[in-house]
Amino acid sequence: MIRSLIPGMRRLCRAALAPLAVALGLLAVGPASAQTAPALPEAAAASGSVAGVRSANIFEIAPGADADPNYASQTNAERRQVQPGNNAPMWRDVGKGVTGYSSLPALEAGNLIQPFVQYPGSRLTNAGEAWRQVRNNWIIPYGGSVLAIVLLALAMFYFGKGTIRLHGKETGRVIERFTYVERAAHWVNAIAFVLLAVSGIVMAFGKFFLLPIMGSTLFGWLAYALKNVHNFSGPLFAVSLVVVIATFVRDNLPTKGDLNWLLKGGGLLGGHEVPSHRFNAGEKVLFWGGVFLLGLVVVGSGLFLNHLAPVFDYTRGNMQVAHMVHATASLLMMAMFMGHIYMGTVGMQGAYSAMKTGYVDETWAKEHHELWYDDIKAGKIPAQRTPSHDGATATPVKA
Repeated sequence: MIRSLIPGMRRLCRAALAPLAVALGLLAVGPASAQTAPALPEAAAASGSVAGVRSANIFEIAPGADADPNYASQTNAERRQVQPGNNAPMWRDVGKGVTGYSSLPALEAGNLIQPFVQYPGSRLTNAGEAWRQVRNNWIIPYGGSVLAIVLLALAMFYFGKGTIRLHGKETGRVIERFTYVERAAHWVNAIAFVLLAVSGIVMAFGKFFLLPIMGSTLFGWLAYALKNVHNFSGPLFAVSLVVVIATFVRDNLPTKGDLNWLLKGGGLLGGHEVPSHRFNAGEKVLFWGGVFLLGLVVVGSGLFLNHLAPVFDYTRGNMQVAHMVHATASLLMMAMFMGHIYMGTVGMQGAYSAMKTGYVDETWAKEHHELWYDDIKAGKIPAQRTPSHDGATATPVKA
């Protein structure tokens, strides 16, 4: 039975391999096959095309495309005459950032690669690469260095000088330094700031000090979670910042003794502090430079990055500029607030309890804000601004 199948299998294999063999020139086409093959038109045979399709060997094109003196400025249609399928002119325009046509409704659907720009600190290159150079070569290394230098300076100051303590003995009589509304506005803004600062530091610098320890999977989940914390804390920080500015702007206006305080560094390195009003010149610099100026820049650029700022176009170029502004202002703001956090916690005795409870001892007020204390003694400012339960306000403290 097997022997009877062999001739049939041979005929089947010969029939299957015949077309391949003809194509490779292994078998000669006999007269019979030549007579049955359809004849090609003479014009088609001469031109090497069949049924209107032109064929060409890309290795034997003559003349070369670059032989034309206008080679570099050729359009796709011109280039196609000598090099079918060569669309180098189109990709050259794509690399230059030329806007093409797209039926998609997106703003930048016609731009695959952004146009060439030169940001401060970058080379003249396409906008995406220029942004990357600014971020990786300037913002990340120098911003991280600023934070590290400030942290080191605060540590040296603490271990060298220690906590600033009261020279006199506490009297037991207290003055209301912050009302409940002021403390609530401060703490909401402070908590939002800490969430933004921690999440921002991890997203910007985490790959350098966390990724090698945690691994890519765990770090990816952490960065993703903190990214969402950052996005949702931003609007809270924005609203609370406006409240803080409106609440404390009056007592942070410049006064006569502020320049003297700045020239003497507040007397921190000496034995006696320079007299000041409710907020000294250092706190006013923090308010106007850190809270007002940098705070509003951070909030404005952050809302834009979150697509919450109306009117503007959220193009790649605008988002890149907003990111550079946001990152730079945020790092400077964090550097300034590190000093504020230090003085409000371990740097000065009684500063943290003042914001926690709202009250300070008479001795604290006299030593750290003598002019403010004198106004309270003179009756110009009430010692307790929060009304009591019966609606009355406490009388000024007498020295």
